[in-house]
Amino acid sequence: MRALLVEDDEVLGGAVAKALGNAGFRVRHVTRGADALAAVRESEPDVVLLDMGLPDRDGIGVCRGIREVSRVPILAVTGRGAVEARVSGLRNGADDYIVKPFLVEELLARIDAVLRRTRGLGVAPTVVAGDVEIDLARRAVTVAGAEVGLARKEFDLLAALARREGAVVARDELLDEVWGTTDSSARRTLEAHVALVRSKLGRPEVIVTARGVGYRLGK
Repeated sequence: MRALLVEDDEVLGGAVAKALGNAGFRVRHVTRGADALAAVRESEPDVVLLDMGLPDRDGIGVCRGIREVSRVPILAVTGRGAVEARVSGLRNGADDYIVKPFLVEELLARIDAVLRRTRGLGVAPTVVAGDVEIDLARRAVTVAGAEVGLARKEFDLLAALARREGAVVARDELLDEVWGTTDSSARRTLEAHVALVRSKLGRPEVIVTARGVGYRLGK
């Protein structure tokens, strides 16, 4: 698998390139948007990791430029709190996004998920975690075969984790997706909803806390 890494921070880029290499990717690391566009035209990679804050041109423009010549999966990389960049990236051709700082395991899980989605495999309509079944299409949850009623935001939170299939999702990302904000004051709301979902399902292990980062769906 060939990965094109577009990251102007040499230290971070080097670390990510090494992690991807250890995971079996052949990595080409460029630091400018112009070089990214040229690299896609020269030899189409299997996935692009695109930093949205590049020094020579706007990441949105680079994303749009890639989409003009290729359908390669694009994972937009943004800074914490850069909600506008995430939304604009998705609207201009990115397939998913990840927020800095991130764990290597989360990055690899995101890449795996976006590759499967873009190859038509997608996320299963029903995601299973132990004896908990989350039907994303019907917005229904069952535990050991019995349906459990969740409030809208409670289901949205659980669904956001289910769609990532076990990858860690940062708190700010969950707040952005479910509540439309990354305000730190809303973190108590997130924590309260996590506690409510765990309590209603009777399965506290279904939402696992990644200390200092966020949450993931348990197995």
